[in-house]
Amino acid sequence: MKINIKKLSELSGFSAATVSNALNGKRGVNHDTAQQILALAREYGYVASSRIQSIRLVMYRNSGEVCSDAPFFSTLIESIENESRKNGYETKLVNLYRQESDYEEQVGDLLSDTSSAMLLIGTELSEEDAKPFLQAQMPLVLLDCAFENLPFQCVLMENENSVAEAVRGLIAKGHRDIGYLHGSVRTRNFTCRANGYRRAMFEHGLPVKDEFQFEMPVSITGAYEAFGRLLEQGAALPTAFFADNDMIALGAMQALQKYKYRVPEDVSMIGFDDIDFSEVCAPGLTTIHVYKKELGQTAVRRLLELIREPEQAKMRIQIYNKLIERGSVAKPRAE
Repeated sequence: MKINIKKLSELSGFSAATVSNALNGKRGVNHDTAQQILALAREYGYVASSRIQSIRLVMYRNSGEVCSDAPFFSTLIESIENESRKNGYETKLVNLYRQESDYEEQVGDLLSDTSSAMLLIGTELSEEDAKPFLQAQMPLVLLDCAFENLPFQCVLMENENSVAEAVRGLIAKGHRDIGYLHGSVRTRNFTCRANGYRRAMFEHGLPVKDEFQFEMPVSITGAYEAFGRLLEQGAALPTAFFADNDMIALGAMQALQKYKYRVPEDVSMIGFDDIDFSEVCAPGLTTIHVYKKELGQTAVRRLLELIREPEQAKMRIQIYNKLIERGSVAKPRAE
């Protein structure tokens, strides 16, 4: 059967104008109506994967502090753009700010654009704000985030086990007082990392002492200043810290060195992400390496699969990390 907008109008019972607006993702068409028309168009071969002309890379920001200018995200975005270009797709970067007054309207425009597939970087995304994206009319992959109760196509890093392994390594070296430098902005990744830290401590019967838990800004400068104030006030220190990310760890290390603490002889430090500066600082930072390029590449490849075959089963693809040991960790200082 030769299929066109007129025929789709007859089959669906909606006007040709409504059918055209739904197929082109224009506003003003009821969501259920648009989904019904799109399903019919796919069934009869009118909507083909070739209608996807580009990949819209949406960076969701709530506080914006975690996703500001962290090296982690610049590497991730670069890998996405390279993989998209290699497969013949242009990448359009969109910054979506939760605090903007027209946020709801921006989300509506994004979800009705059927000319682009979407990669949504959801590092700062809450479950409530994620729900509207389930109604997307285009292929969508959620990157660096997942929700137990929301069936997205997801690609993300592993967090909890990576941190548990790192903390076990500190314990194996003889550390018993192990502190936690946690980011002032709580993301799902940070929460999972906190779970890994506590799990490893619990497994070995070690207490999680409140006096060794410090909230830090998630930037190098912010952590340096905040940790410096604690040291100036004479805060008691454990023999080792795990930090939510490398930015916090590096800032804390600089503060320790300013106040004449030796790293790692007095205090050992472990970060997370393995940003480039972690390798060249002195001492080199022991950290959990995230395969950032592979995260971006995998997300693009999964999205391309969905462009070709939209009705695939929902998948959560998780990429494991690797502990990189450098000079910031040693056996605990002798009492």
